[in-house]
Amino acid sequence: MPYVTSVLELMELLHGSPDERHLRTAALLRRSHPSDKELQLAGLLHDIGRLLRLSDGTVTVGVAAEAVRLLLGERVARLVRLSAAPFEAGAGTGAEAGADAGAEAGAEAEAVATLRHARDSAGAADLDAGVLEDWRPLLELVAAGACRVGPARNALDPLGSPRGSRRPVRGLP
Repeated sequence: MPYVTSVLELMELLHGSPDERHLRTAALLRRSHPSDKELQLAGLLHDIGRLLRLSDGTVTVGVAAEAVRLLLGERVARLVRLSAAPFEAGAGTGAEAGADAGAEAGAEAEAVATLRHARDSAGAADLDAGVLEDWRPLLELVAAGACRVGPARNALDPLGSPRGSRRPVRGLP
């Protein structure tokens, strides 16, 4: 399974995209949900599966989501997977795949609906989406946060104590 291990590698992969729909989708999400950085990145990456190829030539949304999960975190991967789950070929039987996607999307239903709407609107949108390099700082920020996730303390205080601080991390004895 292909994994994207760095922001540089992800940027190179995205530069291989023949269209700018992913940029327009992310730009629409940036305008409508400026504080939800992970949703914006899911919009940028929603179509990354086309750029990834397995050894047998197939690409699935699950593989695409898993490829960025370690770099960008569980939520970005989940949103990428759920944004296209009903359209994914080879996801199991229709009812089975729909039930799995529905159960997984429960907590993220609004975000997934917003992402799908932005993706569909991006095809018709005539907006200046900027350039891919505009997204590098956000990718690096979210990637840095995803690397910190692990111990329960990070769920309470994602950045932990400042360096050199003797202040205890909230939620820890």
